[in-house]
Amino acid sequence: MRLQNRFSRLLASVIVCVVCVSNCVAESRPTPIIFDTDIGNDCDDVLALGMIHALQSRGECELLAVTITKDHELAAAFTDAINTFYGRGDIPIGVCRSGVTPAPGKFNPLAVKRDDGKLRYPHDLASGKDAPEAVDVLRKSLASADDGSVVIAQVGFSTNLANLLKSNPDKHSPLTGQELVAQKVKLLSIMAGAFKQIRNDKGERYDHREYNVIKDIPAAKTIVADWPTAIVWSGFEIGKNLPFPHQSILRDYRYAKHHPLPDAYIAYIPPPHNRPTWDLTSVLYGIRPNHDYFALSKPGTVEVADDGFTTFSETSDGRDRYLVLTPKHAIRATEALVQLSSQPPTN
Repeated sequence: MRLQNRFSRLLASVIVCVVCVSNCVAESRPTPIIFDTDIGNDCDDVLALGMIHALQSRGECELLAVTITKDHELAAAFTDAINTFYGRGDIPIGVCRSGVTPAPGKFNPLAVKRDDGKLRYPHDLASGKDAPEAVDVLRKSLASADDGSVVIAQVGFSTNLANLLKSNPDKHSPLTGQELVAQKVKLLSIMAGAFKQIRNDKGERYDHREYNVIKDIPAAKTIVADWPTAIVWSGFEIGKNLPFPHQSILRDYRYAKHHPLPDAYIAYIPPPHNRPTWDLTSVLYGIRPNHDYFALSKPGTVEVADDGFTTFSETSDGRDRYLVLTPKHAIRATEALVQLSSQPPTN
């Protein structure tokens, strides 16, 4: 009996070791990520894209594609300029033609900025008019990925992902959009909504209707109604309470004569200004979910009202969770955001 007990304990230890090794191997594989962005409406999208490139250089992720929900031709061009700056100018870029936020924005014109007659940031996608539709890029990227492997970081409107859910079988996959998402996507890490009351400039609490939701409320409603995989929401309150220190913008990018990240930040609102890190938080969690940068709510269900107001109802079997920030997390997360976004390209 004593020998049998020893054998049982040994077998249990072996099983635990095998599981641990298997989990470590799985975590060591680069996370396939798709970045869905309204780049040009705020500079946090630019910092978030720079973070993805830094994490890819570290072997932690692989950027499969960038899809854009801002309907201006320079959004895709500037995205290509950033990708090219990091040595990855061949990453697919898809666009939508929704008519939403059609202005160029304060920094997307950097895509055509010239010094001595040459593009400051060389790239070959001159205009979003020459880019494919976002849904086609999404379907192609997902179809070629391993099952249950892809993280989508949505940091703009829900337009592209709602259209993906409604898409039909095509040359890339015999599956509908919803079936394709269910098969290929591991997590939707989304910067949208607000799950705590926000204080205005006078310190008064109010219920916030978040920008990424209200710019395409029908699409946001489609996501909450039909998205088939886990969703983690980074609400407005998270990035607002993690301001990016402007000192880093002025100090940490000097390794390049011209750098698209601080150029965009300064063009948006010049320092001294500590911009909220809304979009960066969804990227950080999506690629590093187990680094204790944030706490998570209990499972539940998010709903979007007709006016864009978001609510969360706790349910034991809920698909949705949202990020929670404590003072301990804020210190660690801010340091990670600063160090990753300012990491030099490897090319």
